[in-house]
Amino acid sequence: MSVAEAKKSTTSLTKTKNDLPEDARRQLVDLINARLADALDLRMQCKQAHWNVKGPHFIGLHKLFDEISDVVSDFTDEIAERAVQLGGQAEGRVGPVARRSTLPEYPFGIKNGTDHVEALSTALAAFGQGVRAGIDQAEELGDQDTMDLFVEVSREIDKYLWFVEAHQQAEN
Repeated sequence: MSVAEAKKSTTSLTKTKNDLPEDARRQLVDLINARLADALDLRMQCKQAHWNVKGPHFIGLHKLFDEISDVVSDFTDEIAERAVQLGGQAEGRVGPVARRSTLPEYPFGIKNGTDHVEALSTALAAFGQGVRAGIDQAEELGDQDTMDLFVEVSREIDKYLWFVEAHQQAEN
């Protein structure tokens, strides 16, 4: 969501003594909920891969996908709580998350570890791209704390993207 789109926000806020301007907080809550939707979708995509992976690298991928799911779960909590700190509400219900997520839909029916690696690396990359855009938007809105949260998330997601992509990369 761009800053211009967020300016059209009708998000209601609870009263807070947070010194960020109300209009900025309203836009930030919309931005944060957009990234929350992606994070919740990513967590479930990790679990989909974890539950269904098969093949010769099963145990390593099974454990890796679960580890990523746990890390993303922690981030979803931090992201959701940031929306509430700014006077908004965290939107984690399944319907709104499904409508709002910008991640590609996870392919149903895949089993092979290679296919899961491809699908999950695609989701991780898309999530990372959205979070980095969120860093810039939070900076434009003057919120260093949300920016810092997104930087932390971006750094960890890039690390796990590297871990997953390493399963696709052969030595040259």
